[in-house]
Amino acid sequence: MSKRPIVLITGAGRGIGAATAKLAASRGYDVAVNYKTDSNSAAAAVAAVKAQGGNAIAVPGDMGDEGDVERMFNTVDDKLGALTHFVYNAGITGRASRLEDASSAMMKQVMDVNVMGALWSMQHVIRRMSKKHGGNGGSAVLISSMAATLGGPNEYTWYAASKAAVESMVVGLSKELTGDGIRVNCVSPGMIATTIHAAGGQPDRLERLAPMIPMGRPGEPEEVAEAVLFLLSDAASYITGTVLRVSGGR
Repeated sequence: MSKRPIVLITGAGRGIGAATAKLAASRGYDVAVNYKTDSNSAAAAVAAVKAQGGNAIAVPGDMGDEGDVERMFNTVDDKLGALTHFVYNAGITGRASRLEDASSAMMKQVMDVNVMGALWSMQHVIRRMSKKHGGNGGSAVLISSMAATLGGPNEYTWYAASKAAVESMVVGLSKELTGDGIRVNCVSPGMIATTIHAAGGQPDRLERLAPMIPMGRPGEPEEVAEAVLFLLSDAASYITGTVLRVSGGR
C-alpha cells in the first residue's frame, strides 16, 4: 500500500471535485475519485492524477444512499489503503424555483445527498481516522455554498438550508473531534464556473449574476481547489471549525 497521503473526494468526476483531485495529485496525494453516474469524467480525473505520479481509483456511489457510502469507504480501504484526508464535495441543487413550486421528492433528494451523505461519510471518516479508534488522525473539508449565507431566495431555499446544515455540522464536529486528532473545516464557494447551474435548469445563471459579484466574474474550480488543499494540509494545522469563503467578495 502507498506511503503517500490518501484523500477521498466525493463528487470528484467534474467541476470543483475534479480540480481538487488534480491539485491533490500535484501535492503528493493518492486520490479516490467518487462519482455517481459519469464514469468517463471520473476516468479522466483518475488519469490526470496518475499522469502526475500518484495512484488513483474511481469509486462509484450515490451519496444519498447509505449503503453506497459504506461501500465507497470499504473500496478505498481495500484498493488504496488507510484514509488520511477527506473532502465531501458531492452536492445537488435540485430544480430552481420558488419554494411553493418545489416537489417534496426533489427537496428530500437534495437533503439526502447534501446533508445525510455528509453525516454518513463523516461517521466512516471518524471510524478510520480517529485516534480514539486506533487511527492516526487526519483532516476533512466539507464543501458548503454561499447560498448558506445568502439564502437562495426565489431559486434554491432548500439547497441553502442544506448547506447551512453542512456549516453547522463542521462547527460541531470540529469541537467533537479535536481529541481524536481530526481537523474539520469548510469551504464556501460563491458563483463558480461548473455544470451545477445548468443541472438546476439555469444555464445562463453565471452570466446573469456576474454583475452582482464584486470581482465582476465567476470563480474557477481551481481557485476553490486551492482553498481545499490548504485546509487539508499541515499548513492549516491550527485551523479547525472554520468556514473559508471563496466567493469573489459576494
